[in-house]
Amino acid sequence: MNKDLVWKRLNLYQSADMTQKLLNRCYKNIQIDNHEIKSYDNCYPFIYFLQHGEMYYSQAEHAPIPIKPVLLFYGLIHLIKACLLSVDPDYPESTSVLAHGVSSRKKKKQHYQFMNDEIKIQKMGLCTHFSKKMFHVEHLEGEKIIMKDLFYQIPELDDCFTFNNECNIIHILKNNIEYAIPLSILDQYHLTLDSFTRLLKDKNAISIQTINYNKDYIIIKSTNEDTPLLPFRFHLTKNSFCLPNKQAKYMYYPELIIHYLLLYNLSMIARYETEWWCELIKTTPTNDYPFISTFLSITAEKTPYLIFKYLQSKL
Repeated sequence: MNKDLVWKRLNLYQSADMTQKLLNRCYKNIQIDNHEIKSYDNCYPFIYFLQHGEMYYSQAEHAPIPIKPVLLFYGLIHLIKACLLSVDPDYPESTSVLAHGVSSRKKKKQHYQFMNDEIKIQKMGLCTHFSKKMFHVEHLEGEKIIMKDLFYQIPELDDCFTFNNECNIIHILKNNIEYAIPLSILDQYHLTLDSFTRLLKDKNAISIQTINYNKDYIIIKSTNEDTPLLPFRFHLTKNSFCLPNKQAKYMYYPELIIHYLLLYNLSMIARYETEWWCELIKTTPTNDYPFISTFLSITAEKTPYLIFKYLQSKL
C-alpha cells in the first residue's frame, strides 16, 4: 500500500460521526464508564491529532534532510496520540505523559557514530505510556538501547545491511495459510525445530495447524489467514513477511516503538548537535549517512502505515 493510499484511508477518520462510533466501540470493549460521552468528547481531539500529524509528514516530504527528523518525529507523536485516544480516553491524564520519555547522551564523544549511540528510556513520558496502553509492553524504563540494534529491526533496511555484508532479516514465503521459513533459521537462532516451534507458539505468532520440513524450508500451515504477530515483521516495500536474522529482545518490540526511538534520537541530534549533523550530511564520512537517509525515507511511509493498521484493528 503506497503512502498516498494510506493517507486517504486515514482521512476516512476525519469525520466526527465515524470517529465517535469508532471510539465508542473501543471504549465499550475495554469497559469504560460513560463510554458514549467520552467518545463524543474525544472525537475532535482524535481528528485534530491526525490532521496535525499529516501536516508534519507533508512538510517533511518536501523538507531538506537536516530538518526531516524533527518534522517526522513530531508528526509521529501526533499520530500516536490519536491512537492513544482509542485506548486511553483520559489522555493526557497528567503532564508526566507529555514528555518524550527518552533521554540521549548530552555530549557526543570524539569519533562519534550514530550506529553506536545509546538512548535510555525514562520511567515517565509518552514512550512508556503508549507502549503500555497500545501494545501492553511494560518494564521499558531504564532500558539502554544501541541504535544499530534498532536498525536491525527495520525490515526495509535490508539492502543497506546487505551492502555492508550483513543481514538483518530472513524472508518468509507466505501463501494464504502456509508459511515457508528457510531451514537455516534454526542455525541462526541456535534452536532445534521443536524449540523454534515452541517459540512461535509461546508468542502466539501464528496459530499453527501442522508443521513439517524439507531440506530447505520449515513448512507451517496455519489455522487461519490472520496477519502473523511478532517476531514476524512486514516488509512494506517488498510486500512480504520476514523474521529477524538473529534472536534479540528487540525482536519483540512493536515497530512503532522502534521508529519512535530512532526518530527521537535523530531529532535531538538535528536540533542540538548541529555541527556533527551538518558534517554527516555534507561529507558522509561513515556508514551512518546511508542508513539514516534510507531510514528517513522508510519511516515517512512505514509509520503512517503502522498507524493505519493499528486503527484498522479497532474497527
